[in-house]
Amino acid sequence: MKTVNSNIRPAGLPSFLKPFFWDTAFSRLTWKSHKDFIIQRILAKGDWRTVKWLRQRLGDEALRAWILQHRGRGLDNRRLRFWELILPLPKNMVNSWLHSQCNTQWERRLQS
Repeated sequence: MKTVNSNIRPAGLPSFLKPFFWDTAFSRLTWKSHKDFIIQRILAKGDWRTVKWLRQRLGDEALRAWILQHRGRGLDNRRLRFWELILPLPKNMVNSWLHSQCNTQWERRLQS
């Protein structure tokens, strides 16, 4: 008799991801349709278990390419520095992303 892994939903997302998608209809999320959203949320808010799952699912090269393509958007300073070390992201590039995020936040405060 074939056993079923209770951590995997039919759409393929493990149930341990659900707490990180509290504001969405988790039962409707699929990797195929919501890949960018899932990656961004795990990178920004995930714990070690979810990060390990993402790295196994995507691979470090694809994850690195995703961060470069999105220019680190949505990641706070601490998380972006972590990924800079883990995925050897160019330090000068990460510095410029963080600098532009800082300027943007400050400019928004001044305009309010």
